[in-house]
Amino acid sequence: MNNPKATTHAPHIHTKNSVRNVMLHVLLALIPAIIAYVYFFGFGIVLQITLSVFFALLFEIISLKLLKKPVGLFISDLSAVVTGILFALCISPLAPWWISLIAMFFAIVVAKHLYGGLGQNIFNPAMVGFAVVLISFPQSMSMWLAPHSIALYDMSFSEVLSAVFTQSFPANVEFDTLTQATPLDSIKNGLRQELTMTEISAQPEFGKLGGLAWEWISSLYILGGVFLILKNIISWRVPTTIIIATVLFALSFYLYNPDGYISPLQHLFTGGLMLGAFFIATDPTTGCSSPKGQIIFAIGVAVMTVLIREFGNFPDGVAFGVLLMNLSAPLIDRLTIPKAYGQK
Repeated sequence: MNNPKATTHAPHIHTKNSVRNVMLHVLLALIPAIIAYVYFFGFGIVLQITLSVFFALLFEIISLKLLKKPVGLFISDLSAVVTGILFALCISPLAPWWISLIAMFFAIVVAKHLYGGLGQNIFNPAMVGFAVVLISFPQSMSMWLAPHSIALYDMSFSEVLSAVFTQSFPANVEFDTLTQATPLDSIKNGLRQELTMTEISAQPEFGKLGGLAWEWISSLYILGGVFLILKNIISWRVPTTIIIATVLFALSFYLYNPDGYISPLQHLFTGGLMLGAFFIATDPTTGCSSPKGQIIFAIGVAVMTVLIREFGNFPDGVAFGVLLMNLSAPLIDRLTIPKAYGQK
C-alpha cells in the first residue's frame, strides 16, 4: 500500500495510556506530596523542581537535536519533566543549583539517551542522577532544612535563593541553626555514637510513625500511588511487595534488638521508601514485566534498602536498591516470563 495512513500490520492495540497520559497522571499523583513539602520545608522545593525540570528539558532538547529526532514530539511526552521532579523530591531545598545541572546531565544524556532513549534505558534516569551527585557531593546533599514546626530560624525565599545560587547564608545566624540532619542521618549518626533507638527517636525531628515531616509526605505518596493503581497506571504488585517485604525484613532485625535497629514503621515513613515504592520502582521500562518478576524485583528493592540503611555508609538505600534491581531486571524477566505455547 502507498497510503501512509493505511494500517497494514497486526496486532492493532488501542489504549488511552499513551506516554504523555501516564506522565500526566504521575504528575497529578505527586501534587499532594509536593504541597506537603512546601508546607514543611518552604518554597525551596519549588525552586529545586524548577531547576531540575529546566535542566532536564535542556539536556533532552540538546540530545534530541544531536540525534536528529523531532524535538516537539518527544518533549511533549513529559518524561523529562517527571524525571526532573522525581529527582528534585530527593534532594534538599538548599542544594546548590549545579547539583541539578550535573544530575540531569547524567539522568537524561547518559542514563536515557545513550541507551537509546525512552523505553530503551536500563536504569531509572532520576535515580542515576541522584546516585551520581550523592556519591560525588555528599556534603552538599546533606544540608537539609528543619521542618517549620521545629525550625530555630525560618529562611525567607530570598535567603533560600541566595543559598542555592551563591551558597551564602544569613550572616547573623549560625549555620547549624539553619540546617538539620534528616531523620535517617540522625539514626545513622546516633547509632554510631552508641545511642539507643529510643533515645534517637525522642529527638524533635521524629514524629509518631517516622520523621516528623516525612511521615506526612510518605502518607501522601501512598495516596498518590493508590490513585495511580486505581487508574491502572502502575501495578499494585511492586509497591505492595516493597512495603510488605520491608516490614518483614526490618522486623527480623528489630525483634532481635529494638534499640539497635530501625523499626519497620520508621523504615516506611522516613526517607524515600514510599516515593521509591510507588513512583520509581514501578517504572515499566527499568523494572520487570512478568507478575512473578515484579514481586522478585520488589523484594530485592526492599531488602537492599533495609540493608543499606542498617549497615551501609549512606543513610537511605532506596536509590541504590532500585538501580541494583534495574540491573537484575532483564535476567529476572528471562527466568520468570512464561513460555509461549509450543516454545521449547
